Amino acid sequence: MLNGKKVPGGTWLKENDVIQWVDPELTPPKPYHLQLTILYKDEDIALIYKPAGITVSGNQFKTIQNALVYNLEKSTKADALPWPLPVHRLDNPTSGLLLVARTKAARIKLGQAFEAKQVNKKYHAVLIGKAPESIKIDAPISDKIAHSNLKRICVLPSLKNEFLSLVELEPVTGRTHQLRIHSAAIGHPILGDKLYGTEGMILKHKGLFLSATFISFHHPITGKYLEFSTPPPEKFITRMKNENRRYLEKQNQ
Repeated sequence: MLNGKKVPGGTWLKENDVIQWVDPELTPPKPYHLQLTILYKDEDIALIYKPAGITVSGNQFKTIQNALVYNLEKSTKADALPWPLPVHRLDNPTSGLLLVARTKAARIKLGQAFEAKQVNKKYHAVLIGKAPESIKIDAPISDKIAHSNLKRICVLPSLKNEFLSLVELEPVTGRTHQLRIHSAAIGHPILGDKLYGTEGMILKHKGLFLSATFISFHHPITGKYLEFSTPPPEKFITRMKNENRRYLEKQNQ
């Protein structure tokens, strides 16, 4: 705001002009009545399970940010945030563990921990093809260094894809879409990935088979080491079993 009015960027200032900074977070979010699974909660932080297909935050109404207002009350601490805030992101089609700040100090310190790579995250995914047993992927993303680790858990034959692999993925760096890009880069895109998958091999109407299943960090206030894990979504296991069953039935005909 300039002299009480909204003005476009690049407006020249004159002597005695009054600049007013408006923090968008001062506008209370409209609660989205989506029941979330809360895995951990204290007065400083919370850990929730993000469903696939919901955006973490943004201008739209149906976001995790707006759902948090419905699921978590304001902290009782003196530096409580007006409403809980996610401290990192998961892609819209990705499910899994999402860390939330409830106080100003927790938000700042968790942001610093992510910046210093002191938060460890792991994911489960179903990849198309027979993925390597173990591999370190070093492939730049948007001209920036990007590293990921992959460990294969199991591989099963598939009529449509020849093989499907259940893997554990660990992003060492934190680039946008890193695991999706790196999986595709080694020739094994994530099942259901419409953006980076191979045309003709994309699974439709089943979503992306990628889920954040592990997170570890030191509590931003107490310093206590915390780690949380959740099993891969049931649809991952069901898809692998169904593909294997169809393959065996075809072989026995």
